[in-house]
Amino acid sequence: MFLKADQTYLRALEPTDLDFLYSLENDTSVWHVGNTLAPYSKFVLEAYLENAALDIYTVKQLRLVICNSSDEAIGAIDLFDFDPLHRRAGIGIVILADHRGNGHAREALHLLLDYCQTKLQLHQVYCSVTASNLPSINLFAQAGFTKVGLRKEWLRTLDGWEDVVEFQKVF
Repeated sequence: MFLKADQTYLRALEPTDLDFLYSLENDTSVWHVGNTLAPYSKFVLEAYLENAALDIYTVKQLRLVICNSSDEAIGAIDLFDFDPLHRRAGIGIVILADHRGNGHAREALHLLLDYCQTKLQLHQVYCSVTASNLPSINLFAQAGFTKVGLRKEWLRTLDGWEDVVEFQKVF
């Protein structure tokens, strides 16, 4: 396993991840982050899993499952908007609520950043974080990301409008 840290490792999606992916994608508490408005069916997710093994250069994205040392799938970390010409990509990360605050996101992000720099030879990565998500803001700041902007009232939530903080890390 090449993407492994002390208590966390990253792996490719497997067909057996259907139920995990179903619960992750249908967690309404994080829908506003991914601009999701409706639940995903298992049928749609099965089709997604069939194509998950395609090369990042073909589909311009990569999703890896975050697992703990007990081999439990506890989250996902994504590269999206992969641009091989300009050598950049966006990063998204989600950890199941029961596993937050244990350092898994930090380790997963570190592993992915190393992969981006050494294997994909990216020049930079970026991410968008809701302004109220202080744990994620701290996570990216501690990983060396720089705040490069603020999108005012960018996301509409049940409670009103939410700002989004834009981060960038240049290697």
